[in-house]
Amino acid sequence: MDQASHVYMMSSSSRRALYTGVTARLRQRVFEHKNDLVEGFSSKYKCHRLVYFERFTTVVDAIAREKQVKGWRREKKDKLVESMNPAWKDLAADWFPATLLHRGKPVDPTK
Repeated sequence: MDQASHVYMMSSSSRRALYTGVTARLRQRVFEHKNDLVEGFSSKYKCHRLVYFERFTTVVDAIAREKQVKGWRREKKDKLVESMNPAWKDLAADWFPATLLHRGKPVDPTK
């Protein structure tokens, strides 16, 4: 059985950096980005704001969409974000308590 998956975009607060990814566990993955638990582009450029996501019934469809979006110019990606989120607000701003730490380190609420 195939698992539902999401294509999502994380943005820096200045909107200069925009990360596109795919995951079967959106909530967990957003938590990881917000707490710099994902090494690479998103942590380097502080992509902590979920600004866009789409749900797909299969991971194959989600991966195909991710590849499509990653191939676009930035202007087209911006328009996609603005079609769902015109103000570029953090769509996951209220998903996690503000103080979700244990001994100073982020605690994953999905585990």
